[in-house]
Amino acid sequence: MTKPTQKICLALIFGGRSGEHEISVRSAESVKKALDPARYEVSEYFIDKAGKWHPKPILPEPGANGNIDVVFPLLHGTFGEDGTVQGLLELADLPYLGAGVLGSAVSMDKAITKKLCMQAGLPVVEHLSLTRGEFDPKTLKLPFDFPVFVKPANLGSSVGITKAKTREQFEAALETACQYDNKIVVERGVTGREFECAVLGGDPPKASTPCEIIPSQEFYTYEDKYLLDRARIELPAKLTEAQTKEMQRLTLACFEAVSCEGMGRVDFLLESATGQLYINEINTIPGFTSISMYPKMFEYGGISYSQLLDTLIQLALQRAQTRQATQYTR
Repeated sequence: MTKPTQKICLALIFGGRSGEHEISVRSAESVKKALDPARYEVSEYFIDKAGKWHPKPILPEPGANGNIDVVFPLLHGTFGEDGTVQGLLELADLPYLGAGVLGSAVSMDKAITKKLCMQAGLPVVEHLSLTRGEFDPKTLKLPFDFPVFVKPANLGSSVGITKAKTREQFEAALETACQYDNKIVVERGVTGREFECAVLGGDPPKASTPCEIIPSQEFYTYEDKYLLDRARIELPAKLTEAQTKEMQRLTLACFEAVSCEGMGRVDFLLESATGQLYINEINTIPGFTSISMYPKMFEYGGISYSQLLDTLIQLALQRAQTRQATQYTR
């Protein structure tokens, strides 16, 4: 008689106090449906918009969190994708999916991501990084012409992002972005096409087949992503073989430049006038909703949603095992 395999105890953290709370909840619902109940015992840790944990918080102490084997911090945006929860899990000595503290923190900050990409010789759009309170919106001079994109540096899902075509719109856009973050990024507006390419960690990490996002609005807004259901997706993206390979190369180079681990999704802009490909940003905890492109891109390549989750969980457990060789005290 075969002895039954012991289930892996997976803790799923979702919700959170960020502008992407609802997306996190939807991602968690999709993940729960896709996990094999014969392989995993799932415990849920929901964080409400005020930051309160339900039914209880994970404690920052080794051995204090029951029989959790691995954690999936499925939190998008602030207080989840920015290294804060990853730090908690490090203190708790719990294996977890995705990037570590450093990779999470630098990837969340669009300005730092661009700086690291530039140092690695990777193409990014001309931009300014500004700190709230240190500039006057009415007198701020730009080194490039309108239109521009104004973004909170540390938020995702296009929350707080505005395309400004005039000085008046620009000043209003700065005010909007400042509501969401202390640091603001202003980018030269690029007219062209938008793409995404996913990464599955490992040795070596693998880049997916890219997809193209065709927004129903002027750019891929929060509403276009999650509410209107009018954006179109081209998978595979209609690119030449050389363009596809270059996008995959840049995806992996960006993943490495920001010290990402486990998973990631890199967003690109392809400028129509010049044919120049630009890295826009990287997401360390991409969406896992039923319409999210991260799992869909790998599914196109033959890796099902459930298989993708299995691989990510195994990568997290392997990383934790590797770290056991590290001595922290004398």
